Amino acid sequence: MLTYPAIDPIAIQIGPLKIHWYGIMYLVGFAAAWWLGARRARQPGSGWTPAQMSDLIFYGALGAVLGGRIGYTLFYASDKFFSDPLMIFRVWEGGMSFHGGFLGVLFAMFVYAQKQRRKFFDVMDFLAPLTPIGLGAGRLGNFINGELWGRVSDVPWAMVFPGAGSQPRHPSQLYEFFLEGIVLFLIVWFYSAKPRPRMAVSGVFALCYGAFRFIVEFARQPDSHLEFIAFGWLTMGQLLSTPMILLGVGLIWWAYTKNTESKSSIKQPG
Repeated sequence: MLTYPAIDPIAIQIGPLKIHWYGIMYLVGFAAAWWLGARRARQPGSGWTPAQMSDLIFYGALGAVLGGRIGYTLFYASDKFFSDPLMIFRVWEGGMSFHGGFLGVLFAMFVYAQKQRRKFFDVMDFLAPLTPIGLGAGRLGNFINGELWGRVSDVPWAMVFPGAGSQPRHPSQLYEFFLEGIVLFLIVWFYSAKPRPRMAVSGVFALCYGAFRFIVEFARQPDSHLEFIAFGWLTMGQLLSTPMILLGVGLIWWAYTKNTESKSSIKQPG
């Protein structure tokens, strides 16, 4: 068994001002997306300018934060919201839903695509490789906060999390950091480095994220107020991930069998 590091969730405190690690992780994610996007936008034939890419990240960040918080409230904490409506604004306390953020980003990208007169999936295909670093950073924030821990386990790397009882548990936040952050980034980044049919990059992202999340949910403790929602094993995270898996398969199938218009892509920067 490993010892949980018990990092203070507050990274910096100056008087009444508190800067939480969870918030810093979001900034890391947005900064990484901006840097990676600018790197690709500068490549010849990318079809993007750094200014357009900066606007894209702004729209994406807005959609992710608003959608993530609203999604968490609707999917996981509707009972708390009705008794404490202001909780929706206390983002620094944690409580963000990827699936809600995903829907928020889809809406934001639709608005952005309309404004820029671009095809929606050209925008999504450009954005997809920039996203996993932020997802991984968010999972590190969950780990630092000591939240969203795993199920009870006797694996050698299990940890006792504060507030989770005395039994060691899977550090499922780190599993998600590895799969949804590092592995997903490598897959989508290198896959998108070569020209792909429109929708294909978005499809790979949706399929891989949905599959990774579905798998990790078997090691993650279900939310106490929801528990298993069907079959004695299905969690809310798995239920919400299933449409993403189906969407990913559908987009990839459509891209390679029905979509005759290829997406312009650039080679991986060296």
